[in-house]
This record gives sequence, structure tokens and C-alpha cells, in this order.
Amino acid sequence: MHRWLLALIAIAFLAYTAATAFTRVEPGERAIVRRFGRILPDKPGPGLHVGIPWGIDEVERIKVARVRRVVIGYLDRAGDEGVGTPAGQLLTGDHNLVNVQAEIHYAIHEPAVDKFYLQFDRVPELVARAAEAVLAEWIAGRNVDEVLLRGKALLPAVLVAAVQARVAAYDLGVTIEDASITRLNPPDEVRDSFERVAQAQTAIVTQRNVAHESAGRKEREAQAECFRLESLTAAYAQEQRLQAQADAESFGKRLAQYQALTRENPAYLNALWLDEMTRLYARMREAGRIDLLDHHLTGEGLSIVQFPPLPKKNR
Repeated sequence: MHRWLLALIAIAFLAYTAATAFTRVEPGERAIVRRFGRILPDKPGPGLHVGIPWGIDEVERIKVARVRRVVIGYLDRAGDEGVGTPAGQLLTGDHNLVNVQAEIHYAIHEPAVDKFYLQFDRVPELVARAAEAVLAEWIAGRNVDEVLLRGKALLPAVLVAAVQARVAAYDLGVTIEDASITRLNPPDEVRDSFERVAQAQTAIVTQRNVAHESAGRKEREAQAECFRLESLTAAYAQEQRLQAQADAESFGKRLAQYQALTRENPAYLNALWLDEMTRLYARMREAGRIDLLDHHLTGEGLSIVQFPPLPKKNR
């Protein structure tokens, strides 16, 4: 009988040892081992952890891969109507109220999982309070138009950086992964007015864009017309330049020809001049502009030339 009792005790001991000494840590988990209440520096990862039984070691598995979420700000609660200022209704820099709601996503920083374990019940509340403080400061520093028009785009990045800086002082062992603004609008009592203002501002922006587009189109058309005129001017100038060069070359050739003929006949130019002037004076005489008093030509040209005054116009 005594032997059977010892065997049962031994079997129970082995069963207890197997049940309490071995801990399976799943993927995405870290184990916190407390020995006599003191947290050991080793934080086992996924796999089989072998510890000390008999209540000496206590092993707590923490899911470090899971991203946790905390919601802050305005909540739709029918029972809260008329009871003070609801949570998440914040005051802007120009003394207008806005309803804002945000989500903060955080994860455990694996090397500091022991710090998270020591304060895990306080972490959501501390993250929420830090995020609320950041929201209140950011909104209070801007007017209502900037908050409503740009808040959803700018606030997430501000929340991630500022909340991370604030919770670092609490040594919570968490990292702020992301943030989003799920609600940002004026109170229901003035929402219609704000929507009309937003529509008017949108119309202004649309008209401004149309005006800029029209101005750009007209500017391009003016540039094209300017280019066309410059091209025509350059072509005309080139044509005139070529014509002048051709005239100059023709004159040069004629001059060389006259010079050659003059060397052969010194009176050639004089005879040519007299011939040209005779035709000129003949045309002028036909027009009634000149009267020749001496019709005798000498070797030196015309002796006397009379230029009668122009006929008077009838007034």
C-alpha cells in the first residue's frame, strides 16, 4: 500500500511538472517569466519554454503582433444631450465649437514588452488622454475654417508624432503606429450654415480655377501669336536683306561696268547723264512742271532752265 502511494505521488509530481514547467509560446507572442514575483530579463519568443514548476515561475504570454486601438473624442449619445459640453466637442482658436473623433492604433514594442506587462491595464487610458491633449492643443491654435478644411489631412501625422512623444515619458513599452480622424464637423445646430459656407468656398475655388485656366489659355494664345508675328518679321527682314544684297551686287556690277566704259570713253558717263536727264525733263515738261528756254544743247549741258511756279489751287 505504501509503495502504491509513493507511485501515485511520483506520477502526480511528474504530471504537475509537465503541466507547469513547459509553456508553448505561439508565433506573434512573447513570454514574461516571473520567478518569485521578479520579472526575468529573458523574454522567450515563439517555441517551447521550459521553466521551473512548483509555483516558482509564472509565465504570461503577451500578443506583441496585435495592433491595439483606442477611440477618443465625440460619441453619439442621445442621453447626453443638454448635459454640459459633450466629450470631443472642442473649442477652436476663433471660439467656435467642433466635434472631433479619432482612433489611435498602437502596438507593443517587443524589447519593452515587460514594461507593457507592468502597466497593461493603464496603457489605453494613458494613450487616450495624451491624444486628447494633442487634439485640444492643435484645434485651439487654429481657426474653424482651417480645422474643418484641413484637419482630416493634417491631424493624423500630428497625432502619431505628438502622442508618441508624450507616452514615451510614461515608459509604457508601446509604439504609436497610426492615427485617423473618423469625425470632424461642426455641431448639429450650425452644421447647415457651415455646409453652405463650405459650398460657397468650393464655388469660389472652382471659379478661381476656371479663371486661372482661362488666363493660361489666353496667355498661350498670345504667346503663339507673338511667335507667329516674330516669325513673319524675321522672314520679311531676311527677304529685305537678301533683296538689298542683290541690289547692292547689281549696283556694284553696273558701277564696275560704267567704270570700265569710262576708261574706254571718258565722255560716256556725261552722255549717259545727258540722255537720262533729257528723258527726265521731257517727262516733267509733259506734266507741266518745266519749260526749256534754251533748246540748244552744248557740251556742258542745258544753258537755261525755267521752273514755273505750281498752278494755284482754287479755294
